Amino acid sequence: MNHPLRLLADIGGTNIRLAWQAAAGAPLNDTRVLPCAQFPTVDAALSAYLHEVGLPTPQEAAFGIANPVTGDAIRMTNHSWSFSQRAVREAFGFERLVVINDFTALALALPLLTPDLLRQVGGGEAVPGSAVALLGPGTGLGVSGLVFPPGSLQGVPLSGEGGHVTLAAQTRREFEVLAILQERYGHVSAERAVCGAGLVDLYHALRRLAQRGGKEVSSAAEVTELALQSGDALALEALELFCGFLGNVAGNLALTLGARGGVYIGGGIVPRLGAWFDRSPFRARFEGKGRFQPYLATIPCWVIDPSATPALYGASRALDIAGADA
Repeated sequence: MNHPLRLLADIGGTNIRLAWQAAAGAPLNDTRVLPCAQFPTVDAALSAYLHEVGLPTPQEAAFGIANPVTGDAIRMTNHSWSFSQRAVREAFGFERLVVINDFTALALALPLLTPDLLRQVGGGEAVPGSAVALLGPGTGLGVSGLVFPPGSLQGVPLSGEGGHVTLAAQTRREFEVLAILQERYGHVSAERAVCGAGLVDLYHALRRLAQRGGKEVSSAAEVTELALQSGDALALEALELFCGFLGNVAGNLALTLGARGGVYIGGGIVPRLGAWFDRSPFRARFEGKGRFQPYLATIPCWVIDPSATPALYGASRALDIAGADA
């Protein structure tokens, strides 16, 4: 029996991660991370990868993409790429192409994660069979989760755009900072503060409130380095605001889903904070929901190690599910 080759992609606003499988359930091969900015189109990035690894065009492909997937046309929120799913399938000759939200793909991979890929930040034990929440700041703020119908061990992934809910302030300082972001953006979503560009905006808002110099920064990595390596007071406050807002959003998501199965934190930013994140305001703000603090205090949160590229496995699972439903 011939097993179709599979091309898998995790397409973010900054990077596209690619790999291939010899068949369903097989190990990932030739995993690569390519900067999206180097390629004018997604087709060009896919072609470059296939040429680099010397792979014939696979019969099947699955993409997780940082964007709503509501029809054939895809236009990325945090990058310039846009494409037609049908046109990509025809251009490469894929027999099957599945495109889903990148955090839906990551949610599909959660049951596959082993303990060595997770670091727990507070809480107790997960309740088997309960809903699971997932969110993660990177170029944007991804949000998803899993719900478990009776008898299901894998869970059904949620596909939504929870990163664009309205962000709430809890302290006077947060109100002042969000007022500055509102001047710039109008609607201040969670993603406006809890992502890479959001961390930069938080730092510059604090510079404005402090009415003193500070340093010019243009990336989340610069703010993080100023905070954790140089001990810069404004950068540290920006990072604390960032983690506090993330905790607030995560707590809201856990309450909304009843996520007693735990909360998973993906994305590229939080893992780089290491143990500092464990001491940040995240957990206190996660639990700080008044009468429901005891409810949230029991819920475990885990930071996902991104080195295992779990969203690629989730994309592969999406192909399995699509095949089963066909």
